[in-house]
Amino acid sequence: MALAHALADRAGAVILPHFRSGVVADHKGGAGFDPVTVADRDAEAAIRQLLAEAYPSHGIIGEEFADTRPEAEYCWIIDPIDGTRSFIMGQPLWGTLLGLTAGGTPLLGMMDQPYTRERFWGCETGSFFRRDGETTSIKTRPCPSLGDAVLATTSPDMFEAAEAEHFERLSRAVRLRRFGGDCYNYCLLALGQLDLVAEAGLKPFDILPLIPIVERAGGVVTTWDGGDARGGGRILAAGDPQLHAAALSLLSG
Repeated sequence: MALAHALADRAGAVILPHFRSGVVADHKGGAGFDPVTVADRDAEAAIRQLLAEAYPSHGIIGEEFADTRPEAEYCWIIDPIDGTRSFIMGQPLWGTLLGLTAGGTPLLGMMDQPYTRERFWGCETGSFFRRDGETTSIKTRPCPSLGDAVLATTSPDMFEAAEAEHFERLSRAVRLRRFGGDCYNYCLLALGQLDLVAEAGLKPFDILPLIPIVERAGGVVTTWDGGDARGGGRILAAGDPQLHAAALSLLSG
């Protein structure tokens, strides 16, 4: 955990000078605009350097550079800026994601938002939130009924046609849905501020660091068919296990 905090501190120091500075976004390629900035690349490079100094035998899987020893027993999962679109728009709904696995099993996960000075993490002792040096234990809120639930997703554009139909079915069953948020939504779920997050097209580094934060706060994270979420894809997170089961039936049915 000490190293994870140090990695987040290092990344934040690299990223913040670029936020709301008119940073140029390059397009990675593909059909839709997939932005990347110097802040993304430099932050991941800084994280990798610190990891290489601290644990040279550990593996690294990151968004911006090639994997390093991904077969290693201990492997770090890095997304230097999850929510780059929000970042280049000046919205503070982005964060640095850090995860550590042992034999593929998540040991810890962290989301750091250096601009708002908020940090969320999940580890063997629970799930926690820190702002301005004050740390508190966090829990998801009870919400067994879909009719009382607040649902979040980053964008309707992430859904293919069939996925959009299933998401709309879920949307019609809940009290409120909101778009935008990226990794921030999962942390707000762990904080007890919302109840469901449903997304699609996620990569492992988009979701794996968030799993310990949600699960150790009392929530559930799976794919839309109830499978293992570590590989990404279609993801459903819920703060209440009963609510997760109800939402799962709508997304998979």
